[in-house]
Amino acid sequence: MKRVSPPEAETARIDFAQPLDAAAPRLRCAFGAPRQVLVAQQVDAVRAVLDAVHAAAQRGHWCVGYVRYEAAPAFDTALQTHATDGPLAWFAVHDAPQPWPAEAAQEAARVEWHSGLERGTFDAALGRIQQAIGAGELYQVNYTAPLTGTLQGSAAALFAALQRAQPGGYAAHIDAGDEQVLSVSPELFFDWQDAPGGGDILARPMKGTAARGATPEEDAAQAAHLRTAPKERAENVMIVDLLRNDLSRIALPHSVQVPALFATQALPTVWQMTSDVRARTRPGTTLTDVFAALFPCGSVTGAPKVRAMQMIHA
Repeated sequence: MKRVSPPEAETARIDFAQPLDAAAPRLRCAFGAPRQVLVAQQVDAVRAVLDAVHAAAQRGHWCVGYVRYEAAPAFDTALQTHATDGPLAWFAVHDAPQPWPAEAAQEAARVEWHSGLERGTFDAALGRIQQAIGAGELYQVNYTAPLTGTLQGSAAALFAALQRAQPGGYAAHIDAGDEQVLSVSPELFFDWQDAPGGGDILARPMKGTAARGATPEEDAAQAAHLRTAPKERAENVMIVDLLRNDLSRIALPHSVQVPALFATQALPTVWQMTSDVRARTRPGTTLTDVFAALFPCGSVTGAPKVRAMQMIHA
């Protein structure tokens, strides 16, 4: 773990739903210069960073940051990933959040994206994945390709544009100095509220998608079809089962439940199928324990997780 000099300017903005407390308003705030920055450059430092984040949060501090997909081997050496140059974990520790800044005039921000993977390479990988699924080695793989591009405008302007295009969900802009993270993900990885006698944890994976309709009638029909489509339900329940198993590693006995299965959520351009998986965490559970049980999320990898990540890494 590496402690670096805190940035002097604003380091983050977050705009999050709070699903464990339906009556709570959105958590919408900014963070200025932190009191401390915790960084893991190597796999063997990731757990120490999360331990420090957990300890800081217990002291009443706010911690904002990220854990990279490539940090997965810190929790299980069987989880294969590619090497990366950036930090595997980065967190800024703050005394308190600040109000969300007043909306500024809209600035232009534009990126010309280019695939970081040649089409032939991508198609060959998909062929290997299909063969593995046909052979019964695994059930699904979330295989993606990286995109690269040059930003014209500021990162803050791009983040604002992304929020306008896809409001709600879990939006964050983190300025980590050499890296900036801009996210407007609609998917909840987990929401955890710890307590001495055992905490509450909720995961809400997204699997199953349908386009929005051009008319209200067509839109309703698309949502209804998504709720009953065998392929979409099968894709969703595979990840629900994976997360039930992952949560059981940190849950009190018999506490893992699925209170909502095959729900539909409206997004600007698609209907998304979601399910809720909840549990009570055992007393003494730490943030590191939660990540060791759940990271990376099964909806990001596929199932089974270890084999899916091997196929992604190949």
